[in-house]
Amino acid sequence: MSLQELSRLSGVSVGTLSQVERDRANPSLRVLTKIKAALGAQAGDLFNETGTALEDPSFVRRRDRRPFCDLGYLTKELLSAGTGHALEIMILHVPPHGSSGDQPLTSPTEKGGLILEGALMLNVGDKTATLHEGDSFVFDGQNPHSFRNPSGQPAKVLWIINNIPVERRL
Repeated sequence: MSLQELSRLSGVSVGTLSQVERDRANPSLRVLTKIKAALGAQAGDLFNETGTALEDPSFVRRRDRRPFCDLGYLTKELLSAGTGHALEIMILHVPPHGSSGDQPLTSPTEKGGLILEGALMLNVGDKTATLHEGDSFVFDGQNPHSFRNPSGQPAKVLWIINNIPVERRL
């Protein structure tokens, strides 16, 4: 697929795509989400796979074989096994004062999570909640949403995404 075609499908400029392709820029979560949707990819497709043990069934992801996706401003650690599932489970590592980016995200998904460590300020639509260790959340990903770590300590968030099938979105 050409950069022009990907740009048309994703709504991301050719210049931005070129910089990401040449590893000269780290895409924001918003840009990454647009690219992922345009390619018809799952979040798991964006992670570097570490391989699986031959003795494990496809539904198992061992702790020492979790792939990471380092976006430069936060890191995602994939927990869900295999690819092609509607349910994606990961741990977001959000550094002090880190965020999901300047622009709110939207995606045809259901999202939920649990704050494992630290704090997270979550904005969904016109509502904001500051969550702390042990707090959980669920929301419709089609609502504009964003998050940031309001503290000087790292935050660790169990993040769950249910990719709603196309036929349910129609």
